[in-house]
Amino acid sequence: MTRVGMYDISDKPETFRTAIAQAIVRLSPSTVTLVNEGKIPKGNIFDAARVSANMAAKRTWDLLPYCHPISIDHIAVDFSVVAEGKIKIIVTVKNVDKTGVEMEALTGACIAALTMYDMLKPVDSTLEIESIKLLEKTGGLNSYLQTYDRTLHAAVLVLSDSRSEKEDKSGNAILERLAKYGLEVREYKILADEQKVIELELVRLCDEVGVDIVLTSGGTGVGPRDVTPQATANVIEMQVTGISETLRAYGQKRTPLSMLSRGIGGVRGSTVIVNLPGSVRAATESLDSLFPGILHIFRMLEGHGH
Repeated sequence: MTRVGMYDISDKPETFRTAIAQAIVRLSPSTVTLVNEGKIPKGNIFDAARVSANMAAKRTWDLLPYCHPISIDHIAVDFSVVAEGKIKIIVTVKNVDKTGVEMEALTGACIAALTMYDMLKPVDSTLEIESIKLLEKTGGLNSYLQTYDRTLHAAVLVLSDSRSEKEDKSGNAILERLAKYGLEVREYKILADEQKVIELELVRLCDEVGVDIVLTSGGTGVGPRDVTPQATANVIEMQVTGISETLRAYGQKRTPLSMLSRGIGGVRGSTVIVNLPGSVRAATESLDSLFPGILHIFRMLEGHGH
């Protein structure tokens, strides 16, 4: 049986999003004259359509069964009248949320057009609503995906005193996420929680193997054997505090324990090192917040602009 329901966006980060939609009301030239002269019996069609578009955009989730209830930060409704018999309605919607606002913009444009139709039908039997479409959509994770003329290479280090490759789930989850974003994994290892061993391996992966990114999993807590952040701090040449801030902020919305992770992120040479938590859930959630934004760092390391 096919499961029907709202698309799961619980793991998506919030991003700035915009959508612009249009609808066109076709009317007779004589009705255009009445509109311009303000002689429509039911009143000002533009004021009514603007109000109805705002109301409809904000209630889209209540009208369309699989739309998410989301925040809306801005709605703009604009009109242009063409003398030969067209009124173009343009609705712009903006928000910062996990999913886009194209349906809100389209719904606003549709309801604005229907409002005009209702107000104009006593004086015009030729009315038509046409060309309802999305003109522009920006934002979301896909807008931050980077393309390169080479393959980016990664290494994954799972840090645990007791875990074997057969038992390791977090490392395999990280490998799947990296494949999703087109990164090729050069090495995948499990190391004991020994600070000097971790430091030497990080240096080798950065300086000798030359991977683009090293993701570590485990050893980021406050226990006596959690030494991954210390080892990383001794190896990196530049700390990127925004990486760890993002991981913890994202995780804290999902579990109150995220604040206890001490993982850091930084750069050694041209290699990025990021400490992820050790559990499968925490590691995958961290990657959800890390990608695709982290990919831009490689362009910056190569000397390209922001």
